[in-house]
Amino acid sequence: MYENELKALKKAGRFRERKLFDDGLEDLASNDYLGLSNNKKQFKKAVKLVKEYETFTSKASMLVNGYHPIHQLFEETIAEQNGFEEGLVVGSGYLANMALIEALVRKGDMLFMDEEYHASGVMAAELLGDKVVKFKHNDVEDLREKLDAHPAKRQIIAVEGVYSMGGDLCKKEIFTLAEAYKAMMIVDEAHSAGVLGLNLLGIFEFYSIKVNERHIKMGTLGKAYGSYGAYILASSHIISFLVNRAKPIIYSTAPSVFDTALAYVNMKYIRKHSESYRRKILERQMIVRKELGIIIQSLILPMEVEENSETQFLQKGLIEQGYLVGAIRQPTVKKPMMRVILNLGVSLNKLRHVLVLIRHNTVQ
Repeated sequence: MYENELKALKKAGRFRERKLFDDGLEDLASNDYLGLSNNKKQFKKAVKLVKEYETFTSKASMLVNGYHPIHQLFEETIAEQNGFEEGLVVGSGYLANMALIEALVRKGDMLFMDEEYHASGVMAAELLGDKVVKFKHNDVEDLREKLDAHPAKRQIIAVEGVYSMGGDLCKKEIFTLAEAYKAMMIVDEAHSAGVLGLNLLGIFEFYSIKVNERHIKMGTLGKAYGSYGAYILASSHIISFLVNRAKPIIYSTAPSVFDTALAYVNMKYIRKHSESYRRKILERQMIVRKELGIIIQSLILPMEVEENSETQFLQKGLIEQGYLVGAIRQPTVKKPMMRVILNLGVSLNKLRHVLVLIRHNTVQ
């Protein structure tokens, strides 16, 4: 029934399919920033934690009987670590963004969203009609002009700590501007938590920003935290409002108990070993600077190529060399790219090798 549409995707070099990649490849494609996805000791710790309870699964929504003591333990710990009043565990980052944006933007409010915000937030914003204004990516002055042009009962700014495709950081001046306008901020820390800051807590810690009642942080557990799911951190009254009004929270089965347990033990492990992780992160950033002359502050290195077909050609060639690198095409990005994740589980020598292989075939 959709043969013509599929043909058009193939012709444009935008056809996608699920693949089972060789587990022996050096993984520079996934968002497993700290290499925790294959840490068996941490996995066993999570199993041990879950076995302390009679119930192992979620069973129902959080508001029926799906809320588990492990959910509560995780929420309290991550909120305390990040300096927020309260936390809320959610099924996925996609659901977290949908919950926040759909529920919080009420009558008389305006949402100001960075044009490169994640697709989940963009989809939620489409439900809000004329209550949404997009501002140019990381452009402080454009945001200021639009805040002035659209006064509202509540002005809410949505940004990412580290942008998932470009790897660039949200400018600190945007936080300063939000404070000056007394605007609320939704900060998606999916790619910055576990990567930035003294204790790897993310962009708030990296910029030494004191958390206040207008700040909302959300993040995912399937990246640096080596599990699956998401969380929202905010003031107690915002968390309470979400529990009462956010459809993805009310009408979804509670997040996996085991995945939450795994994220919990990994979160504690990261905090304990943050100094060692920071050193390894810096080493990889310095290799990129030395080999390519590019300064990066995250663990995401985008390398543009000319055509969609070229990304797949390069990916295939790198696989033959033992490396898996992300081949990113439209509509995810405007221009096709190889997205290199500086995974701490990949050795420095192998990282150097793959950068040499890619740089001869890309345009900067």
